[in-house]
Amino acid sequence: MVAATERRSEWPLTLCVLCGLAGLIVLTFYNWRNGILIFSGSVLLAGLLRAVLSDDVAGLLHVRGRMFDTALLLGVGAAILLLGLIVPNG
Repeated sequence: MVAATERRSEWPLTLCVLCGLAGLIVLTFYNWRNGILIFSGSVLLAGLLRAVLSDDVAGLLHVRGRMFDTALLLGVGAAILLLGLIVPNG
C-alpha cells in the first residue's frame, strides 16, 4: 500500500490531459489544424515534463524509464505535429 506521504503528484498528467482536451475541442468544433497543433503541444509538453521532473513528481507520466517515456512522448508528439503541418487545412 502507498502511504499518504508517498502519494505521487498528478498535476503533470492533469495539465497535459486538459491541454489535450482543449486541442480536441478546437479540432472538433473550430479548426482542424489549430486543434492538432494544440494536441501535439500537449503531448510534447508531457514529454518535456517527464524529462525534467523526478519520478515522484511525474506521477502517472512515469510508466517505464525516464529515457523511454521521454523518447516515446516526444516522438509521438513530433509525429502528430508533422501530421498537422503536412496535411492541408480543409
